[in-house]
Amino acid sequence: MTLTANKNILRWTIIIVSFIIISLILWNTYIFFQNFKQEERIKMQNWSFAQKEVTKTTDLDGDIGELPLEILRSNSSTPMILLDAKGNVTSSNNIDEEKIQDPEYAKKLIEQFKKENQPIEIKYKDKIFSTLYYGNSPLLNKLKYYPMALLLIIFLFIAVAYFFYRSAKNAEQNKLWTGMAKETAHQIGTPLSSLVGWTEILHSENVNPDYIKEIEKDVNRLQTITERFSKIGSVPTLKKTDIVQETLDSYDYLKARSSKLIDFEITTPDANIFVNLNAQLYSWTIENLVKNAIDAMKGKGELKIAIVEDGKYVKVTISDSGKGIPKHQFNKIFEPGFTSKKRGWGLGLSLSKRIIEDYHKGKIKVLQSEIGKGTTMLISLKLV
Repeated sequence: MTLTANKNILRWTIIIVSFIIISLILWNTYIFFQNFKQEERIKMQNWSFAQKEVTKTTDLDGDIGELPLEILRSNSSTPMILLDAKGNVTSSNNIDEEKIQDPEYAKKLIEQFKKENQPIEIKYKDKIFSTLYYGNSPLLNKLKYYPMALLLIIFLFIAVAYFFYRSAKNAEQNKLWTGMAKETAHQIGTPLSSLVGWTEILHSENVNPDYIKEIEKDVNRLQTITERFSKIGSVPTLKKTDIVQETLDSYDYLKARSSKLIDFEITTPDANIFVNLNAQLYSWTIENLVKNAIDAMKGKGELKIAIVEDGKYVKVTISDSGKGIPKHQFNKIFEPGFTSKKRGWGLGLSLSKRIIEDYHKGKIKVLQSEIGKGTTMLISLKLV
């Protein structure tokens, strides 16, 4: 409990510190942007003073001097437009000369500059003889988008950290489930050994052989379930196996222990069909699909299993006459935890998908489904 609390405190401390650092970076970027913008305005004010000095000196037929001209020539980055008292463009700088000749373009550009920076009025003898409109320099524009780029990077970093955390948490949960499954298999082993011993005693007690046979089937089934759970988290061994016989064995067991209101039917080829298979895990998949089909039919309806050889693959279909699955849930039903039943953990189809696709390198999917009419599930495995 203390360890978990310490982890939570550390996690929140990292989050708060990261938030403070990000806020400081953004604030300093904003301050730097404003200072840089103010520097550009001072530069443009100096330019307007130089322009005023040139106009004054020209009126007095004096020597302009090198300094005002040097200031006027110094602007090599900031876009600007100079308008006379009548609103005509008298000069421009760092703007395409051909485009500025278009009055509409010049008008739009002036409106844009007015939004970016307050125009500077150039006065001489208490009269406004020209107005300077200027925009942000390319460097300033780049700096303006820097916080957005920074936020995007931070967002991506948070997303990566989140998915890493989720993956680590899921891995930890999977490890826990694997341990629980193996422990369950271990715990079942003890009473199962006793049941095997009791069946041997029943053979010598003149008990109806049919009863003993059915008990042995259930004991064998428990042994199969134990092997299934013990294999969780391990790479299963695949052997060349007749899938027709394995499917029939699972079918017979499930049919004998299901409701008599279910009309079972199976169609198989006469010849054997061999695939690389783990019999225990494959029978688990068939069992999950059949039980889901029975639940969908609420214990009453038609259930059909068919095995067909198709080129390099064998296809096993399980069809029911149940309530059906909406099309938008065809893929979602295989996600861990998804279930439409009031009871259940939503792990059956998820396990089936992992068994078929991860372990057997096959495919499992909803072949077709119609609301109120039923569903057909398809398993595809490569032939040996």
